[in-house]
Amino acid sequence: MLESLLIANRGEIARRIIRTCRRLGIRTVAVYSEADASAPFVREADEAVAIGPAPAAESYLVGAKILDAARRTGAQAIHPGYGFLSENAEFAEAVTAAGLIWVGPPPSAIRAMGLKDAAKALMAKAGVPVTPGYLGEDQSDARLAAEAAKIGFPLLIKAVAGGGGKGMRRVDAGADFEAALVSCRREAKASFGDDRVLLETYATRPRHIEVQVFADAHGNVVHLFERDCSLQRRHQKVVEEAPAPGMSDAVREAVCQAAVLAAKSVGYVGAGTIEFIADTSQGLQADRIWFMEMNTRLQVEHPVTEAITGQDLVEWQLRVASGEPLPLAQAEIPRRGHAIEARLYAENPHTGFLPSIGRLEHFRTPSDIRVDSAVEEGGVVTPFYDPMIAKLIAYGPTRQAAAARLAAACRAVEVWPVKTNAGFLARCLGDPDFLAGAVDTGFIGERIASLVPPAEPSDTVLQAAVGEMVKRAGIQPALTGFRLNADPSFRVQLDHEGSRHTVQFTPEAGPPGLSVFVCGRDFVVFEDGEPYALTLPRAEAGPEGEGGDGVVESSMPGLIIDVMVAAGEVVKKGQALVVLEAMKMEHTLTAPFDGKVASLSVKKGDRVAEHVALVKLEASEVK
Repeated sequence: MLESLLIANRGEIARRIIRTCRRLGIRTVAVYSEADASAPFVREADEAVAIGPAPAAESYLVGAKILDAARRTGAQAIHPGYGFLSENAEFAEAVTAAGLIWVGPPPSAIRAMGLKDAAKALMAKAGVPVTPGYLGEDQSDARLAAEAAKIGFPLLIKAVAGGGGKGMRRVDAGADFEAALVSCRREAKASFGDDRVLLETYATRPRHIEVQVFADAHGNVVHLFERDCSLQRRHQKVVEEAPAPGMSDAVREAVCQAAVLAAKSVGYVGAGTIEFIADTSQGLQADRIWFMEMNTRLQVEHPVTEAITGQDLVEWQLRVASGEPLPLAQAEIPRRGHAIEARLYAENPHTGFLPSIGRLEHFRTPSDIRVDSAVEEGGVVTPFYDPMIAKLIAYGPTRQAAAARLAAACRAVEVWPVKTNAGFLARCLGDPDFLAGAVDTGFIGERIASLVPPAEPSDTVLQAAVGEMVKRAGIQPALTGFRLNADPSFRVQLDHEGSRHTVQFTPEAGPPGLSVFVCGRDFVVFEDGEPYALTLPRAEAGPEGEGGDGVVESSMPGLIIDVMVAAGEVVKKGQALVVLEAMKMEHTLTAPFDGKVASLSVKKGDRVAEHVALVKLEASEVK
């Protein structure tokens, strides 16, 4: 077994690896950027080395800095986690060339599966079913447009070097193809340094099915069953589960054996995931499930596999990297119960899921389920990395039991002032169609109105806020608007996000039992995973404006990667004005009404803070 390990990653996966290493008696070394100097994983490692500024391109993606940290600390091996350099064949080669152990697959396997077009061609040759589409070398706009017309719409444009939902666009009509291609290439170039794309037919009622595979250096390859990752938003996984709902034993055997064949065909060693796309328009059938790609690393959603098999996949990785055979043969791997994972993102569903950053003044997650967290109370969510701050994992004897347990856990999440998707997750998990197993990758988009209802405080929330104010009235001189010696029932006015609410409060009724966190003037009430910040009106405050003044602001800190208009230009409502890149995703800001660009405050390449005026529009005169 290894004696020491450097973890070339951050956040929750670094903490996850440290936990297993601590149990196995392996010394751990963390590397961290300036932004992560106070992060929990840095404190929890046995040793930590600073490797540069906050941007990943200057720290976590610089292989030379990581290798130098390993040399200085005497680390025996390097675990890449997921993301960053985990699927970089050149880095894997550099690790072994430095005399270190790479906790991952051979560089040849990473290369074989790293480019989607080459991987699909290889899988087709090996007899693994692949998705129909275009994998050609001719990347000209004309050829791609012609191939798209042959495939038909809808279709997917996917970055050849892509992953994690980045560099991927669904195109529903030929008229939209050119703009989607430009955007996809740009995001692929920024994320992966490679703007080549492939085209795939878009499956009707698609489900995302993946199989966890494991191989050792002694020729043994096994699977640890499948996962269903169909609940996605913008191609980013949101909820994952194991086993896949509604999958028969025959289909399971066919898909899992195809995954084992895929791993064997590239001489795989270590943990990997074979991803398939299933066209479920005629049910979940083996002949309608196609290879999509292979992730040559541990997956974010590996905890659900651990829950149903009782295995520690990080321990398996470390044992395989140490030269040991797989801990279990295929027939010895159990499968029990059901597990579901929900990704807790620092984002605001009520503003189109825009990322949310800042200090975590209040951070509470339930203690009765597994929570793999990247952060803790008092920490800071920065704009530099992925917005996932925790994973919530629930296990139960049945799918219904696991879903109910996880939904309750999501409703119990309390985070402030950073916004999260906890309430959204709870509604997903409680949706009747989800509970019936009627899931596909369009599930969220088709139900977005019910999954993200208006953020209006209920009467229970208002009562809880006033109840807390009454408790604190004797020590809060700023609280006015009611008298403690007045009639048992009285009215109080509260403000919530520009709206004023009148509350009829009766002290004798007792508190509603909701959690209330006081932060400055805000009385933050948590209900079903949603925070509601309520305040007493300021005497000097005037009514809030309705907006529509034509000022288009940055909704978050980020980089301006495109400016699509000029001063004096006439624009239409909904026309793209500026493209802002934040947290590795593109956000297009559009015109709120027909008008003319009165002024432009930014140019391509500018880095902006939150709520900075970017464009000023003048409304067109009504004729």
